[in-house]
Amino acid sequence: MSLANPLDQLRGKITGLDYGTIFVPSDFSDLADYGTVKMGLSRLEKAGLIRRVIRGVYEYPEFSNLLNEYVAPSPHQVALALARNFAWTIVPHGDTALNQLGLSAQVPAEWTYVSDGPYKEYSFGKTVIRLNHTANKDISNLSYKSALLVQAIKAIGQDRLDGAYMRKIAKIMTADERAAILAEGKYMTSWVYEAIKKICNGGYVL
Repeated sequence: MSLANPLDQLRGKITGLDYGTIFVPSDFSDLADYGTVKMGLSRLEKAGLIRRVIRGVYEYPEFSNLLNEYVAPSPHQVALALARNFAWTIVPHGDTALNQLGLSAQVPAEWTYVSDGPYKEYSFGKTVIRLNHTANKDISNLSYKSALLVQAIKAIGQDRLDGAYMRKIAKIMTADERAAILAEGKYMTSWVYEAIKKICNGGYVL
């Protein structure tokens, strides 16, 4: 198969994405084989249509007219793209989990995740993404939202998890998410599950 047709398809698919979208070659496996897609992405990068964030991870960049420069890539979306690329399960950890849930406005100094893959660290610009290996039961047996909430609660800590935090967490959970996290409780640390039961049942103190 010649590269011309897959390259046109690849260009068309990318230009149909939202600006700022992060992707890896495997995201386009429906268009051509890995080698062809990789070559196509390299050509589109040289043409200036896309930019490489780190090895194997690309972005359809967003230009800010206000700042007169390209917007920095989303660290969270880069992390998710890495996870897709290597078939890892990852969940935001620590301050990153609090940021992603809107429980903290502080931008993490390092974007940290727990993962069922190996320990890894990636950097681009001034951004550092750190993947910490954890036991599979901590993330693999939980839905993504449940695992994210568990990591956020752990980041807050048992001593600091007061009624104010519990109310905030309750507000960001749908009825289906409450049902899911309660059903998945057997995979959680005991004090975290007790806190979740209070949150889901409105049993927190004011």
